[in-house]
Amino acid sequence: MVSPRGLDVLRVIVQDYVSSREPVGSKSIADRHSFGVSAATIRNDMSLLEDELLITAPHTSSGRIPTDRGYRVFVDNLSDVKTLSGAQRLAIERVLNESDDIDALLAHTVRLLAQLTNQVAVVEYPSLSGARVKHVELVAMGNSRLMSVLITDSGRVEQRTVETERDLSEEEITQLRSRINTAVAGRQLSEIADALAAAPQVAPDLSEASARVVTALAEQVAANRQQRLVMAGAGNLVRTENDFHGSIYPLLDAIEEQVTVLKLLTEMGHEASEVAVSIGAEHESQDFREASLVAGGYTSSGEVSRVGVIGPTRMDYSGNMAAVRAVASYLSRILDA
Repeated sequence: MVSPRGLDVLRVIVQDYVSSREPVGSKSIADRHSFGVSAATIRNDMSLLEDELLITAPHTSSGRIPTDRGYRVFVDNLSDVKTLSGAQRLAIERVLNESDDIDALLAHTVRLLAQLTNQVAVVEYPSLSGARVKHVELVAMGNSRLMSVLITDSGRVEQRTVETERDLSEEEITQLRSRINTAVAGRQLSEIADALAAAPQVAPDLSEASARVVTALAEQVAANRQQRLVMAGAGNLVRTENDFHGSIYPLLDAIEEQVTVLKLLTEMGHEASEVAVSIGAEHESQDFREASLVAGGYTSSGEVSRVGVIGPTRMDYSGNMAAVRAVASYLSRILDA
């Protein structure tokens, strides 16, 4: 059991190590922080923290650094998460409010979050199990091709090129567009399979074109229902390479492949109001054993998706949690407006 002063000593060890990347000694703590006790007393507190496997000595006769377990105790005992400055909040609001559609919004989100935290930023596309089809647009492209554009009420846009046996007249395209929208507009994506199956019959005189458009729409719906991530800030991870014992490229590859990140985000919960943290050795994936993930939830159409940052375990947890929480809150405000 760690004493209250022991927790305070752990807190300053984490903060000083994150700030300096240098092991922290008892004399440094006694000199720099107002504990009101001697360096010898601090040294005794540190010995107890080491017995609890919360700190460790990277070298003989050096100061101490936090272990993954120490970071966990630090995070779990954070009484106050940092607040963003007014300028940072204004920057978030300005950048996100300038986005015209969901793709631009999420691209701006990860770039901004990567800049705020100096970490890799990731955001999950909104869960679309509850999203509805707002409109299907068909656009003639010439050479017996149509562009099928699926637009959801969450702002998601998916496009597919459809090959037809012949060029359709503007009147035929208008007729096909109208009948397909009658069949699917306003329906949830999870509910429109039957409507799509019946769609070729709504325009029997255009059955070939109708069937091909329906196939394209089915592919678009499937794409919308798959989990996807947008990410930015890989260069930030490269700049922290010295915080990793081995190569960072397996971690970069795992982030790029998305599968492990999506699994971690799913395991971290689905409450929009919470910010969760997973740290180093807590991860099953070997690629993430020296990394931490800070993630929060945002809502779109009543469904929760995740946004977060990935970096070395030596990170500013409080600052990153504040940034993730603020960005998630703004995303919810925009997408659930």
